[in-house]
Amino acid sequence: MAMMNNTSKKPFNFAPGTVIRGKWYKHIYTIVKELGYGANGMVYLVQGASGYQALKMSDSNVSITSEVNVLKSFSKVQGTPLGPKLHQVDDWETRGQKIHFYTMEYIQGVNLLSFVQSKGPAWTGVLIAQLLSDLERIHNEGWVFGDLKPENLIVTGPPYRIRCIDVGGTTIQGRAIKEFTEFFDRGYWLGGSRKAEPTYDLFSVGMILINLAYPQRFNKTGNGNIQQLKKAISAKDQLNKFQSTIEKALEGNFRSADEMRNHLLQSISHGGSTASAASRAKKTPPPSPGQHSSQRSRVQQQKRKKSSHFLETVMVIMIVSMLYILYIYGELM
Repeated sequence: MAMMNNTSKKPFNFAPGTVIRGKWYKHIYTIVKELGYGANGMVYLVQGASGYQALKMSDSNVSITSEVNVLKSFSKVQGTPLGPKLHQVDDWETRGQKIHFYTMEYIQGVNLLSFVQSKGPAWTGVLIAQLLSDLERIHNEGWVFGDLKPENLIVTGPPYRIRCIDVGGTTIQGRAIKEFTEFFDRGYWLGGSRKAEPTYDLFSVGMILINLAYPQRFNKTGNGNIQQLKKAISAKDQLNKFQSTIEKALEGNFRSADEMRNHLLQSISHGGSTASAASRAKKTPPPSPGQHSSQRSRVQQQKRKKSSHFLETVMVIMIVSMLYILYIYGELM
């Protein structure tokens, strides 16, 4: 489990071995190591009576209360929650300072970007489809995740499943997005407002797909808008089969996460065959009289190519089917 550190100064700096005693519930937690920090607080790996947990602390009771309410709401959503399970909420008084904290499930795994780099891009589609299923449930509960990015998305398993470790940016629909990261923010790319609505999250999912093909990301040039992003998509073969899905997400043309998920799965099943076929197509001039003798061998070569392309398509469909079965299996676990 890791958090994306920002440029803000660390709000706390407690060493491993520090003991935290809850004021109200008297539970004791020992800090193992720092997991990360952000604008709203610090997260530590701690060990308590029930084993390892993640502990988020802040001097802002408002921030802690907001995140706790989000986690409680997520726990009511059917299926495995996208965010961590909430354990305990308490206060800690130390050095004359009152610190608010909550403990939650410690989600172990690797972040989405590292997982795809190690396992291969074939996993991209099934994991993003799973993420979209989770977002659909969250959106139906009236929330928008807001700060979606690979650093906040952890892949656990096997069976492999995508989970989110930081709900600090989650916002009630209709309000202004609380937290965002520029590369994944549609306001930064002049793609729309920062109003908390499902299309904001879907824009971020489109940018996550781009980020998986551009691990180092890139800055906007000039006015930096959707056209720059479309050029970046076209420049990567890895994004061929996702091109239509990403562009529709960037332009806000999906009404829901489910609609984007269905479009994504259809694109995978077709394997981007139209785009790849277009790139392979070659214009050939009409045959000269001296070329008639070689036409038969050309026809045979074309038949072999068609057979090869057919086998490629069958293999792609088989692989996608296997990945989707793994996805369904992960949903049932």
